[in-house]
Amino acid sequence: MSRSSRPGLGAVLFFSVAFLLGVYFTFAAVQGDYGLLRRVEIAAERDALSRDLAALNAEIARMENLTRRLSDTYLDLDLLDEQARSVLGMIRADEIVIR
Repeated sequence: MSRSSRPGLGAVLFFSVAFLLGVYFTFAAVQGDYGLLRRVEIAAERDALSRDLAALNAEIARMENLTRRLSDTYLDLDLLDEQARSVLGMIRADEIVIR
């Protein structure tokens, strides 16, 4: 008797399961919690947070400079005059207000 050239049921089942596992792991590698798309999202979030951190550090440096300029050990009279006029809402006689 001659064997047919058709693959057996076991081979078809084996390759079907192997193909489905391959599709599952490929999908998980792209879409999963640790997949490529999530990695891109995390990188974009990291870049945005880095920019926010740089802006906050610049703001902190600016505020530290203003605080130092108004401290008891170093007094910037121009800054003190500006802050006092801003808080009190007053202007000098030689100034022109433009709104």
